[in-house]
Amino acid sequence: MSKKGLKIVTIGGGSSYTPELVEGLIKRYSELPVAEYWLVDIEEGKEKLEIVGALAKRMVEKAGVPMEIHLTLDRKEALKDADFVTTQLRVGLLKARAKDERIPLSHGFLGQETNGAGGLFKALRTVPVILDIAKEMQELCPNAWLINFTNPAGVVTEALLRYSNHKKVIGVCNVPIGMEFGAADLLGVDKSRITMDQVGLNHMVYGQRVYLDGNDVTAEVMEKMLNSDNSQSMANIAAMGWDPAFIKATGLMPCPYHRYYYKKRDMLEHELEEYKKGQTRAEVVMAVEKSLFELYKNVELQEKPEELSKRGGAHYSDVACEVISSIYNDKGTVLAVNTKNNGRLKMFEDESAIEISCKITKDGPVPVDTVTDLPIFAQGLVSQIKAFERLAAEAAYTGDYNTALLAMTTNPLVSDDAEGRKLLNEMLLAHKKYLPQFKNVIEQIEKVERAEF
Repeated sequence: MSKKGLKIVTIGGGSSYTPELVEGLIKRYSELPVAEYWLVDIEEGKEKLEIVGALAKRMVEKAGVPMEIHLTLDRKEALKDADFVTTQLRVGLLKARAKDERIPLSHGFLGQETNGAGGLFKALRTVPVILDIAKEMQELCPNAWLINFTNPAGVVTEALLRYSNHKKVIGVCNVPIGMEFGAADLLGVDKSRITMDQVGLNHMVYGQRVYLDGNDVTAEVMEKMLNSDNSQSMANIAAMGWDPAFIKATGLMPCPYHRYYYKKRDMLEHELEEYKKGQTRAEVVMAVEKSLFELYKNVELQEKPEELSKRGGAHYSDVACEVISSIYNDKGTVLAVNTKNNGRLKMFEDESAIEISCKITKDGPVPVDTVTDLPIFAQGLVSQIKAFERLAAEAAYTGDYNTALLAMTTNPLVSDDAEGRKLLNEMLLAHKKYLPQFKNVIEQIEKVERAEF
């Protein structure tokens, strides 16, 4: 890793999120001297790549930093000699996300892109692509860190740890930092003064302790949570308040995604209403994206527009860029990331991916000493989700139907054998273009359906 200038690559560079990353790199340029920033996409995303790339160049020019922006559809060209690679891709684009949300809802199950049946199919489409990227990195930039933002980040990290030879892998998410912002808001202080012990899985992480300037203020934060409307959430999750008695009983701070499990009935009713109106999150995001790219086209625009906050990924660039900077500078910044368990939590195998507060060092994430195992009430649900992640990663890697069926029915947002099988088959057919590993399985399903018809 050269101190003269870094080469960073973002795969999925045409994403509407890219200006967040560019802003984060510009903000840290004095400590993170990026000489080359490569944005990579596929043919389908070429137009968006060019629009976002032009905005990135304007942002860099305005900032006056000597960072070259490169745009390419050639992934291997970009990866050669890279120092850091970030992934933020969406196989099948937002149309696939709409199917991930709408098809489960049509069967009466929660529809969400990273949880339940939708999360399974996003994983089945995504994992093979990420594994291919990791394989290319082993050949072209073996010392580079892969920083993955692509959801479902837990399943993707699990697959990389188990099925890839490239082990310099970190999964990141904006949920943990969002929880820290929430604690800062409750205390009325700047986020920079807050850290939090967090532990669990991606989109299934719990806050254990909160620190203000290094002092434990957990009791104060919990008290303020109990006496507020405690409905803090994210742009992509309905803001429903928690029952104070439940929060008090847990002694932990839930993340927004816990609503899908601890408020399942209310969330399903809400999503079914949105589904009937044709307003699932995917449809909302499509409209937001269309508006964002119209803004990005404006040649006068030289900074990340405020409207990007509606997209749902607030603060994630702070996590991603800080992870990179903390590795490069061996800063030891404490961030919750997805990494190898390696004996840290007794309830999981060493190879499993967990989300846990870590010091980010030049050698990667090191879990902080103060994080403890989850209490008994959380262990059952979290173990079930981990079983789902394991099965989803294996199904994505092997293309085995039975493993996919077990993943579908193991997920607590489905938990139905016959309906789960019907849902699996319908979604395999709906996404067949992006599931080459299931080609033979899908042909058999189509054959049976033709015979029945």
